[in-house]
Amino acid sequence: MESNINNVDFEAAAAEEALTRHDVMAHVHVFAKLCPKAAPIIHLGATSCFVGDNTDLMILKDGLDILLARLAGVIRNLSLFSEEYKSLPTLGYTHLQPAQMTTVGKRATLWIADFLMDERAISRARDDLRFRGTKGTTGTQASFMQLFNENSAKVKALDKRVAELSGFRQTYPVTGQTYSRKVDIEVIAALSSLGATVHKMCSDLRLLAHKKEIEEPFEKTQIGSSAMPYKRNPMRSERCCALARHLMALYSNAANTHAVQWLERTLDDSANRRITLAEAFLSADAILLTALNITSGLVVYPKVIHRHILQELPFMCSENIIMAMVKEGGDRQVCHEKIRVLSQEAAAEVKQHGKDNDLIERIKNDGYFAPILNHLDKILDANTFIGRADEQVVEFLEDEVRPVLERYSDRLMSMKAPSLNI
Repeated sequence: MESNINNVDFEAAAAEEALTRHDVMAHVHVFAKLCPKAAPIIHLGATSCFVGDNTDLMILKDGLDILLARLAGVIRNLSLFSEEYKSLPTLGYTHLQPAQMTTVGKRATLWIADFLMDERAISRARDDLRFRGTKGTTGTQASFMQLFNENSAKVKALDKRVAELSGFRQTYPVTGQTYSRKVDIEVIAALSSLGATVHKMCSDLRLLAHKKEIEEPFEKTQIGSSAMPYKRNPMRSERCCALARHLMALYSNAANTHAVQWLERTLDDSANRRITLAEAFLSADAILLTALNITSGLVVYPKVIHRHILQELPFMCSENIIMAMVKEGGDRQVCHEKIRVLSQEAAAEVKQHGKDNDLIERIKNDGYFAPILNHLDKILDANTFIGRADEQVVEFLEDEVRPVLERYSDRLMSMKAPSLNI
């Protein structure tokens, strides 16, 4: 048996399965022909789920390890980006309307924070995986008790040893014929949540590309549109969103499959799981590979960002102007009313006539504001509107991100950004 462990005749197994309509038994029969002396004991005491479920658990564990390394790469890329642009002011938006300012780097930390939650959830799902082990047909280990002449200690020892040889420290203490399909829910829930994170980030990038503030990598020879040669479509972010939606939808498949596992098991899980588990991992892998590419080459346009700030800054600075006027002896209520009137007049010019926001010029031309004109430029400095954004970035990267990335340092060193041709 050991000498033929890698001698798998898939063609013969496929022919046998066509006769038996049973995948596991097809391989048992073919293996038995290779090992005729072992034929009487192959699969003795086991059920198909001894092969299928235990194999699935090994694949799930290895698959999650692959995804975690890619996820760490995305976090690293975004961390470098966040550090580089931690002090670059940009308009913040609530309700998709201009609100207080933030920085480009601070906004990126919001994406990173979500990815850190995904790293925690996926790591937990991986670490919580146990082995089904040698549990028998309905999970009672009755067949193995017969094999070991009712020696319970040996049955337990076998269960533990098989798990250890397969790379697991523990087995599930109780199972039916299968390991609980609740395990699949936990795994796919973590991957589905990752899909939501990627979708949110890539949706943000698509919005920012629309404003021409940030773009994903774009090759010199890349074509954005077959009809409109000037276009630079955010197609990688769009691809991530498309795949992420599919990944998020797979959660309901896992939940519904677990819900209909009657008593010790029913077979209506099998065909569904073969699609759902595979597509969940393939989708997660695809969006992480694409996200690795996107985050390794984001292009920022500071002058466009600054122009957008100038369009809104006059309105945002009204409170600062009021504060400065009061410090010069002005009346807060009078100043507020002056700015209210001037703001409405400026807004009308913007909305009704398509002109630039001229609120600042109106303030400069109003003699009431003469006491602060000498330091109006300082009041209007965008950097005075970002609060602790840059400090928050530094603290977050040091306190929250660095400890996570250190766990993946060896794998990150050997990781390169995927080609732009993905």
